[in-house]
Amino acid sequence: MPIKSTREMVAAANAELTVIPAEKAIEMLGAEGVTFVDIRDVRERWRDGAIPGAWHVPRGMLEFWIDPTSPYAKEEFQTGNTFVLYCAGGMRSALATKIAQDMGLSPVAHIETGFGGWKKAGGPVEEIKPKER
Repeated sequence: MPIKSTREMVAAANAELTVIPAEKAIEMLGAEGVTFVDIRDVRERWRDGAIPGAWHVPRGMLEFWIDPTSPYAKEEFQTGNTFVLYCAGGMRSALATKIAQDMGLSPVAHIETGFGGWKKAGGPVEEIKPKER
């Protein structure tokens, strides 16, 4: 069986998701009941900054933090908020949003062009500094 490409997987995921253009996501910033979720690696956040107030959820922990029966469950995912996930360019967040949706998280969406599109559309950026150990 041939390997399915990530582009094919992202296209299939996007066909089943709420995909938000960066401009609309910018309008949603600060709205009550909307939580932006940054799934990028922490080093990307340090290098490039983040959407102000976005909650950092390491991609490797997403499913465990969503699942209320997991020992790692986070109450934030049980709020009923609208969750808007993003990565750098919209591919990782498409796959992560598909998993979140398949797990029953609702409402959930992702930024079509990721953080790069957010910045290009003029969205505000918060500087993220490494935490001292």
